[in-house]
Amino acid sequence: MPTHRLPMTRRTFLNTTAAGAALTMVHPFSAHAAAGQAHLRIMETTDLHVHVYPYDYYSDREIDTVGLARTAAHVADIRAEATNSLLVDNGDFLQGNPMGDYIAYERGMKEGDMHPIITAMNSLGFDASTLGNHEFNYGLDFLMKSLAGASFPVVSANVAKTLGADPTGDTTLVPPYVILERSLTDGAGETHPIRIGLIGFVPPQIMNWDRRHLEGNVSARDILETAQAYVPQMREDGADIIIALSHSGIGSAEATEGMENASVPLAAIDGIDALMTGHSHLVFPSPTYEGFAAVDAATGTIHGKPATMGGFWGSHLGVIDLMLEREGGAWRVAGQSVETRPISRREEDRSITALVESDSAILDAVAEDHAETLAYVRRAVGKTDAPLHSYFALVADDPSVQIVSIAQKWYVEQMLAGTEHAGLPILSAAAPFKAGGRGGPEYYTDVPAGDVAIKNVADLYLYPNTVRAVRVTGAELRDWLERSVGIFNQVEPGGTDQVLLNPEFPSYNFDVIDGVTYEVDLSQPSKFTPKGELANAEAQRIVNLTYNGEAVTDEMEFVIATNNYRASGGGDFPGAKGDTIILEAPDTNRDVIVRYIVEQGTIDPKADANWRFAPLPGTTVLFDTGPAAEKYIDDVKGVEIEPAGEGPDGFARFRIGL
Repeated sequence: MPTHRLPMTRRTFLNTTAAGAALTMVHPFSAHAAAGQAHLRIMETTDLHVHVYPYDYYSDREIDTVGLARTAAHVADIRAEATNSLLVDNGDFLQGNPMGDYIAYERGMKEGDMHPIITAMNSLGFDASTLGNHEFNYGLDFLMKSLAGASFPVVSANVAKTLGADPTGDTTLVPPYVILERSLTDGAGETHPIRIGLIGFVPPQIMNWDRRHLEGNVSARDILETAQAYVPQMREDGADIIIALSHSGIGSAEATEGMENASVPLAAIDGIDALMTGHSHLVFPSPTYEGFAAVDAATGTIHGKPATMGGFWGSHLGVIDLMLEREGGAWRVAGQSVETRPISRREEDRSITALVESDSAILDAVAEDHAETLAYVRRAVGKTDAPLHSYFALVADDPSVQIVSIAQKWYVEQMLAGTEHAGLPILSAAAPFKAGGRGGPEYYTDVPAGDVAIKNVADLYLYPNTVRAVRVTGAELRDWLERSVGIFNQVEPGGTDQVLLNPEFPSYNFDVIDGVTYEVDLSQPSKFTPKGELANAEAQRIVNLTYNGEAVTDEMEFVIATNNYRASGGGDFPGAKGDTIILEAPDTNRDVIVRYIVEQGTIDPKADANWRFAPLPGTTVLFDTGPAAEKYIDDVKGVEIEPAGEGPDGFARFRIGL
């Protein structure tokens, strides 16, 4: 496969000395340092989630957008460019793809076993890492056995086995920080000692996200409280510079107790010289963060201090360059520069160009684990008593949507247990992703009854979304459904063979909400346009909306399990504009479906016909679906369907009697 490398670019170092003179430098930086000056290049990976190979195990194919083996090429380049460098990981390395699940659920970790991601990180020569929230997903015993194989220190300051009077009195799960004793070569070729302090932080929300593993075993402190206690101690212990490994996103500049995304106020703490950030699966510096208080999205600083976020799954390498000056036997930061290096590029035609090749040594280190993972995803992890297909997902309650809803609800119930929202009715919203349309007559989910393999989950859920839950009123629930059923054209009562579906309405915006029952009156106009704009304020297609047999009123309250795209405003749904979110879960919807299938062993996702069309006697409509749909026609509940000949472009046409 041909690859292309990014060209080396001219960088400007910002001089923070009193003179304030700008120093313009060209890579490699070390060639431009003067006597008593040294350049230190700090490289970051974050949110690797066990992605070593450039491979999508769900779709069972090679891809160019992920993989530590690809990121390793950038590491090698930078080590060749720089006399002084450091490689750190910012957490979430142990869980997140089928290789991680294979090790945890299938192979296990016995004393002395090596986890493949640890093997890969050892091979690449990491200097340190911190813990991310996903490190706790498989329990503390699995975590500690996995970490035992690391040839680099793993730190985390705010997770404690026992709490002291203040954070410095805690007995932490792993060391709160480490001070690495290194030698720097200055511009004159002289070597000098330096003590580099690295301290790690994880969102305290782990106590909710992994309550069943952590409650009674560890406690999590506020990130900022912990940093304020430990950073002065690190200075007293002799740290010349301090780098925060913040497995926490870039969010509000206002400090609040228990912040999940605390990196901005963390940067304001005196004594921290640079930050590695993560958790959000984004890139910094980038335009994504333009306008954030105390953040310079162009130069990569937070409160004036250099910071980076290296994407996720190995997609980018974050790089911070520090110009250090030695005065009186001590080092201080005199200048800085920040960049990220991607492993791939999306072209204008949406194709992907690989920018680096995989490091064969990293691939070889985990080749056996990769082969075992392929065997794992290709064999059954459970069974389904009913076929999982989406041929009729746009016209009737559907098993492929049903299983997603069931798994989401199962997961959210666990996550909300013990919270203020626990007593509310939990519903679940899911939409069919593979439902023909522009994808063609074969673009449907079709998993027969019987064995279900992990790779089948990609057929059920195409996107790497993460689970969210929103709290809505009955009025918002009704309008959410009104927005969804805008996919249907208005029909004339008594008319025959009218076209049912609006081709401008994407199937991924057709949310079916499980846990309530309702009918759709197609004689009414749609309340919303296909883009979600209000069109007919008085229109009411949703009729007979009930919960547990009782009519839903506007004042009732519900929790709806959904995904991050929908909950944050994707599709412009009432009740899902980003301001109703009560749970931002760390797990992908795909992972939740896999976990549910593994735990259940055998699933029975038969559609329960919780929604149907309201009766319109003498009225028929037509819709097109894949030709393979005919074998399932007798299984469709709540609607009368019959074949109606051939449709255009290879589709089959069916007739529904309303």
